[in-house]
Amino acid sequence: MPGSSSIPNIDIGEVYDQRYADAEVHYDALGRMADFFGRNMPAHRHDRFFQVHYVKSGMVRVYLDERQFHQQAPMFFLTPPTVTHAFVTEEGGDGHVLTVRQQLVWDLLEESGEFGDVHAVSPLCVATGRLGGCHVAEVARVEMLFDELRREFDEARPGRALAMQALTRLIFIGLFRLASHAVPAQPVRHEDLAVFQRFQRLIEDHFPHHWVLARYADALGVTESRLNEICRRTAGKPSKRLVHERLMQEARRLLIFTTASVNEIGYQLGFNDPGYFNRFFVRHAGMTPSRYRQGNSAS
Repeated sequence: MPGSSSIPNIDIGEVYDQRYADAEVHYDALGRMADFFGRNMPAHRHDRFFQVHYVKSGMVRVYLDERQFHQQAPMFFLTPPTVTHAFVTEEGGDGHVLTVRQQLVWDLLEESGEFGDVHAVSPLCVATGRLGGCHVAEVARVEMLFDELRREFDEARPGRALAMQALTRLIFIGLFRLASHAVPAQPVRHEDLAVFQRFQRLIEDHFPHHWVLARYADALGVTESRLNEICRRTAGKPSKRLVHERLMQEARRLLIFTTASVNEIGYQLGFNDPGYFNRFFVRHAGMTPSRYRQGNSAS
């Protein structure tokens, strides 16, 4: 992976949910966050925060630093503070995303003294669907705790912050108990990953300009077929689909979180013909932009 200076640090409380910028614990459903950030999440990190993705359905590709995992849900992956990670989840896949200030987890580890050095927690991936025997009950307990955490986050009941912290501590105890069953990392071709990360950054800079794939490939110094091969191997998707998904991600964001008209959104995204934008959206979402907006609203 590139040096940490080139990897963006994402503060969930600042860029996603400012209502809880100072909270010790932030929870949201994976599906809701995917609508905002996209299913194909480029390399990033969270300084001073632990993050857990508990994925309940679909296939998941995860990169934790130099480690690659390709797993079928149910599974979870744990990302300690500052660890660079990227992941791709399948359309429709859902689950839980828990973001926790590092001190809360460190305090838990120091109090227990049973889960290792507080400053040496490793990133890990655990395929909970593969666990059997005595671990089935622990997995069920963790899933129940996540469901309760979701209810606490969604409902403004008295003692909400304290309840969320208590549930988070219990969840992390369960996750650390299951950590010994971490999935071994798969080999990754570092040169492919470097090209893929550069492609992701180029998409971010130029998706509204509707660059053709040949232009992306030329900027990366590879052929179109080589770029497509790298994208299929790294993200499980062709290069053109990744560009279109970024356009769709931005279209959904603008439809949900702004009051701009559908035509204005199309122009912002580089569609000079409103009819073309409408057809593009229908092809990828199965409904018109107006219908999508009617069925979704910012929470």
